[in-house]
Amino acid sequence: MTSQYLVDPGGPAIPIQPIAKEELPTWRARAGAIAQRWIEATSFDAAPGKSLLVPGRNGELESVLLGVSEPTPWDWAALPLELPRGTYRIEGYHSPKEADAAALGWALGTYRFERMRSKKEAAPPSLEWPEACNRPRVTAMAEATALVRDLINTPASDLGPAELAGAAEQLANDNEASFHVIVGDDLLEKNYPAIHAVGRAAAPSRAPRLIELSWGEASHPKVTLVGKGVCFDSGGLDLKPATNMKLMKKDMGGAAHVLGVAAMVMGAKLPLRLRVLIPAVENAVSGSAMRPLDVVPTRKGLTIEIGNTDAEGRVILADALAEASGESPSLLIDFATLTGAARVALGAELPAMFANDDELASALLACATGESDPLWRMPLFEPYRKLIDSKVADITNAPEAPLGGAITAALFLREFVGDGIPWAHIDLMAWNQSSRPGRPEGGEAMGLRAVYALLEERFKK
Repeated sequence: MTSQYLVDPGGPAIPIQPIAKEELPTWRARAGAIAQRWIEATSFDAAPGKSLLVPGRNGELESVLLGVSEPTPWDWAALPLELPRGTYRIEGYHSPKEADAAALGWALGTYRFERMRSKKEAAPPSLEWPEACNRPRVTAMAEATALVRDLINTPASDLGPAELAGAAEQLANDNEASFHVIVGDDLLEKNYPAIHAVGRAAAPSRAPRLIELSWGEASHPKVTLVGKGVCFDSGGLDLKPATNMKLMKKDMGGAAHVLGVAAMVMGAKLPLRLRVLIPAVENAVSGSAMRPLDVVPTRKGLTIEIGNTDAEGRVILADALAEASGESPSLLIDFATLTGAARVALGAELPAMFANDDELASALLACATGESDPLWRMPLFEPYRKLIDSKVADITNAPEAPLGGAITAALFLREFVGDGIPWAHIDLMAWNQSSRPGRPEGGEAMGLRAVYALLEERFKK
């Protein structure tokens, strides 16, 4: 639990003084002689996220100075790795937004994935809960982020479709939610043929499945979250090269995200009817694998020509989105590690967001800004719709045109979203390629806090 390093006030604690860069001269003029000389000797300029350990007269650590900007977790996230062990407290933060950002940044900065290491690192320092902090909200966001990261970081040998279903079931049990799963050939009987087609080549122990979690009162507004759950993506018969296959344990990142959002929603008891759908598969190679130019039926009745077996995520999402649309939810959001094209357009750190509703898109972007959890809207550009037409089926999963791949993938998904349903699609990396404060290399939650803030804003009242 990352929030375990946030503790109740009361014992001895070393003060942390947050200082905006423009406020440093005023603060310095009022500081004691030792602090003034130390600031000068170290050329500390209070740049955001930069810290300075100020010694006392006897060489002890007397205080910590931290450069801050607008309230963001990332100014605080490096401290747990930079400070000596002990307990710290914040001075001068009185607004809830500042306090929440500081506490969340500290919690995220303590995250480690160590379950498979025989030797654990030393415990990080602790921070007293800031007085104005919304403890339940910060705790929920920190723990949901850790859940997402843990699921993505777990090797595919230990997290296949069955284990992903187990994680969803555990979450359901913890929150008195209902849980249901359809496995293997039962997918054909229940009319989820696209999920079955992608996952049927895997070993029987890793059979494809549709995972469902439901929670909340039936009378509340319906919100459905869909997450891509490809637990490992070899590329299928269109096999990925080794360099591209290396990170494919993260291809279930969309599923991890919807479980993270669900954990926050249920923990806060938001007044909504939540439904989570995860098509979970392993895209494997065997004699039963789907082939290029096969035609796959879907739950909606549309047929998909398989232009490339490595464009499998949109195929399984087709059945899940069609199922989600059957209830006409008030809001439908999917998360998916869907396209390399989105990474080419926006890089690894900025998820692409598509929406069929301008008001929804604007609200989601505002929440992303407010939570320091960025998203960038990209267009459902209608002239590109013709690119996903197929000569032998209703639609193709891999257009011949090499450009605009994130857009054509989103347009593909839109075909399976019911008319009149506000829908957002988030195409994300779900992985940090290198470490930054509070964001270690490895699995990452992206857009998680933004989506939760949207749900909180819309349904909490």
